Amino acid sequence: MQPIYIRFGLAWEGAEEEHLRRFLGSLPADYHVRPLVALELPVADVYASHWSVSGAEVPSEDTPDSAVYLPGRNLLLLAKSSVWCALNDFGVVALGTLKGNPFADSGPEFLDGLAAVASLALDRPLAVETPFARLSKVEVLERGRHLALELTFSCIDPKNGEHCGRCNKCAERRRAFAASGLVDRTAYVDR
Repeated sequence: MQPIYIRFGLAWEGAEEEHLRRFLGSLPADYHVRPLVALELPVADVYASHWSVSGAEVPSEDTPDSAVYLPGRNLLLLAKSSVWCALNDFGVVALGTLKGNPFADSGPEFLDGLAAVASLALDRPLAVETPFARLSKVEVLERGRHLALELTFSCIDPKNGEHCGRCNKCAERRRAFAASGLVDRTAYVDR
């Protein structure tokens, strides 16, 4: 497995990437995880003063999922990672999109279409897979119950590198842990 992290310049990325590195480092050797590849694709010139870049008015725990929409995020993720994969002889890109994702750029129509366009542009077959697309966050937690889930990250307003405990994504995380019956060992700053 070759993990790739795309740095867009979003407000939470420093904490997210650090958590990802710790989580990957905690995986058993038989997972055969290669060292993380981090790629740069700054979006501040496109997103401008959007909350994801500015860190201002971050969607809170009582906002709907639609409040965390990042325009074209999967398009951007796949553009950079697809080219990297083609240049490094990987024929599949996998995204961790979950069941219930309400955004158009995570559905099969978009992902299949983008895979076809990328294959054409790169002159080689490239598939986009979403292994968790039929699973809820609760089901993913249950599948990963044997892993160091406290090292994973899902906050859009981190404080000192930790989950804020008050944003939309922290609330979603807390609900999923509660519904799964698993102990939530996440360090929340405000909870």
